[in-house]
Amino acid sequence: MRAARAAAGIALGALTALATPALLATAALTRCARLPLRLAALEQRRVSALLGGPEPVPEGVEARRAAAYLWCRVPVGLAGGGALFLLAAGAWTAASGLARWLAGHDADGMGPSWPVAGYLLTAGLLLLFLDLAGLAAVADLERRLAHRFLGPDELALMRRRIDELAASRSGIVEAVDAERRRIERDLHDGLQQRLIVVAMLLGRGRRKNSEELYRQAQAEAEQALEELRQVAWRAYPASLDQLGLREALAVDAERSPIPVHISGDLARRPAPAVETAAYFAVREALTNAAKHAGATRIEVAIGQDTSLVRVSVHDDGRGGADPTGPGLSGLQRRIAALDGRLRVDSPPGGPTHVVAELPCA
Repeated sequence: MRAARAAAGIALGALTALATPALLATAALTRCARLPLRLAALEQRRVSALLGGPEPVPEGVEARRAAAYLWCRVPVGLAGGGALFLLAAGAWTAASGLARWLAGHDADGMGPSWPVAGYLLTAGLLLLFLDLAGLAAVADLERRLAHRFLGPDELALMRRRIDELAASRSGIVEAVDAERRRIERDLHDGLQQRLIVVAMLLGRGRRKNSEELYRQAQAEAEQALEELRQVAWRAYPASLDQLGLREALAVDAERSPIPVHISGDLARRPAPAVETAAYFAVREALTNAAKHAGATRIEVAIGQDTSLVRVSVHDDGRGGADPTGPGLSGLQRRIAALDGRLRVDSPPGGPTHVVAELPCA
């Protein structure tokens, strides 16, 4: 199927190569700058769809580069057409030799034709082999030309990278600020209120010398200590440094009100920033599934290859997770700052599938 698609792409390229000089000459005479751009866009779609070339870039190309690409690919397209013709000739020659070999006689029926059949069959197979190699070279040259002339140049790539870095830096600042506000809110609304209650109970207990008030103050202090541990755990879990990603997630799975099954592991520990981002991606998905999805089971998969760390969370809840919400959007910015990506598939009615991919380094 792939070979047939490539052959169709080369054949179509040969036809367009025959018409390209006349079309470019017409564009030059009429001073139509848009025609080369349209022709180049069509050629790039052909190469992308049939030969596996680069996808069209959003910013487009200049008319000068488009015209240069069209002129350069004329001989390549004609070479592809010639290779296809020779391929047909080689197939016909090999078929003729095979037919003579099977017949075993000359065309006049006077004697054996095995020597002639052998020569024809050998020549046809050799021609087929050379033609197939030539077609592969033409397809590769088509892809290289499209990438060279129609792909983004180094300046465009540099500008795109600068924009990505600026956006990720801004996203990290926003995510850090949001996390600080969340921690401050947890401390103010939870821990601070309990410490105020402890102070009040201790003051009343000292005035009344009441053991009951002291016991209440002790209980409130223990609750405040537990809330402080929870705030510290949400900020950064110490078990991640001590145990690694899988074991840290296993601790979270034990705390989850929904059964969580964890599969896979990392072959080697990645950079701390990557491991931390992967951990928080899973924990955010677990939190959303427990609070909002109404799930009854959660599947967590951990994997790693030579260049990527991949974690995925699948739950059987009602779906409808919003990737633009504060939790997932902040997590997405954090992962993007590490040149990773976060995918959220959560149609209404469920299920929800969250996948985070991060570079190992």
